Amino acid sequence: MFEVNRFPEPSEYEALCERPALETASLGNVIQDIFEQVKSKKDEALKDFTLTFEKRSIDSINYTESEIDALAKQTDPTLQEAIRQAYLNIKKFHEAQILPEKRVETMPGVVCWQKSTAIEKVGIYIPGGTAPLFSTILMLAIPAKIAGCSEIILCTPGTHPALFFTAQLCGITHMSKIGGAQAIAAMALGTESIPQVYKIFGPGNQYVTAAKMYANQKGVAIDMPAGPSEVAIYADTTANPLYVAADLLSQAEHGADSQVILVSTSEDIIQQTIQKVNQQVENLPRKEFAIQSLANSKFIVVKTQEEAVAFLNKYAAEHLILACEKSEEMAYQISNAGSIFLGNYTPESAGDYASGTNHTLPTNGFARAYSGVNLDSFCKKITLQAISKEGLTNLSKSIITMAEAESLQGHANAVKFRMN
Repeated sequence: MFEVNRFPEPSEYEALCERPALETASLGNVIQDIFEQVKSKKDEALKDFTLTFEKRSIDSINYTESEIDALAKQTDPTLQEAIRQAYLNIKKFHEAQILPEKRVETMPGVVCWQKSTAIEKVGIYIPGGTAPLFSTILMLAIPAKIAGCSEIILCTPGTHPALFFTAQLCGITHMSKIGGAQAIAAMALGTESIPQVYKIFGPGNQYVTAAKMYANQKGVAIDMPAGPSEVAIYADTTANPLYVAADLLSQAEHGADSQVILVSTSEDIIQQTIQKVNQQVENLPRKEFAIQSLANSKFIVVKTQEEAVAFLNKYAAEHLILACEKSEEMAYQISNAGSIFLGNYTPESAGDYASGTNHTLPTNGFARAYSGVNLDSFCKKITLQAISKEGLTNLSKSIITMAEAESLQGHANAVKFRMN
C-alpha cells in the first residue's frame, strides 16, 4: 500500500517536501463576491449565504447568552471535566509567557523600552464540519483573554454542546451562528450583528482559508497562512511501531488532504509501523479520511540522524515527533517546526488537547518563518523612549550627522533648535 523512499539525496528533498495542493486561486471570484455582498447587505447577506451554502435558515445572527447557557449545559459531565483540566493547563502555560517590562538606558539620559498592549478586537472562527473543534476555542480564547483583548467574537456554524460550554468557560459572550467564508467576511468588514475585528484566528476549509487571505489583503491581520494538518515523525530503533502508527493516524484522520511523514534510520521500524498502520486504520471511525490522507504520505529511510535533521528542517512540519534516544538533544538541532514532541510517551494529541501548548500552528512549510499562536499573537509591541536634555546633547551629533547625510534637514533641525 505504501511506497518507501530509500536513502534520498539532498537534491530530492524538495520533491519529498511537497504537500497536497490547495486550489485557492480559483476561489478568488467567489470570495470577492461574498465580501462585496456582506459589505453592501450585511446581516441580510449572511442569512442568504447560510441558506444557500449550508441549507440552514436562521432568524438571528447571534446566540443569546441564555441560548449559550442552555446549550452548554447539555455537555456530558465527563467531557466538561476534561475541558476544565485542559483549560487550566493551557491558561498556566500561556500566563507564563507574560514578560516583565524592561527599560534600557542605551546611553546616559536616553531610556528606551517597549510595552505590550492587547489587540482590542479579535475574531475566532471554528468550523462546523465533521469534527467539533471545541479544543481550538481553548487555544485561541484563553490567550486572547490573558492578553486583555476587549472584544472576542466567535463565529461557528457548529452546534455541538461542547462548543458552547467551552466558549462560556473562556468568557466569550458574543457567539455567532455564521460559518464559512461569509463569517470571515463578516468579521473583517462588520455587520449590524457582528462587530468588525482587527485580527482573525482559526482553521477552516479552502473557502475559509481563501477568505482569510483575502481579508489579509484588505488590511485585516490573520493568525497565519493555513493549510491541511500534518505530522512528521523521526523514529530510531528505540521507537515503538505501535505508538508511531497511532501518531501517524491521529493526523491522517483529520482529512483527505492531511499529510503524514515517517523518517527513520531503520527500514525494519518503517515496515513494522506500516503493518501497525494497516491494522489500526481498520478500526477508525474516520477510516476513509485516513486512507485518503495516507495516499499523500511518505515513508523515508535515511542513513544517519544528521540526514534526518537536514530533511526535517527542509520539511518544516506543523507537528514533529522525535521518537528516539536523546530526543531533546536532537530537538535543539531542529530550526523549523511548529511544535516538537519528545520521546515515546509524548503523543501529538497531547498538544492538540490538554498539555498546555497551543495547537494553532503553521502548516505547509510556513514553520520556516512563522511561529504557532502564542500570547504575543494577541498583542502589539509599542516602543517608548524618554530623553533628557543631557541625553539629547549626547545623541545630537550622531542624529544631525546622519540626518544631513540623508538630505533630511528637517530631521536635523528638530535637534539643532533644541540644542540652541
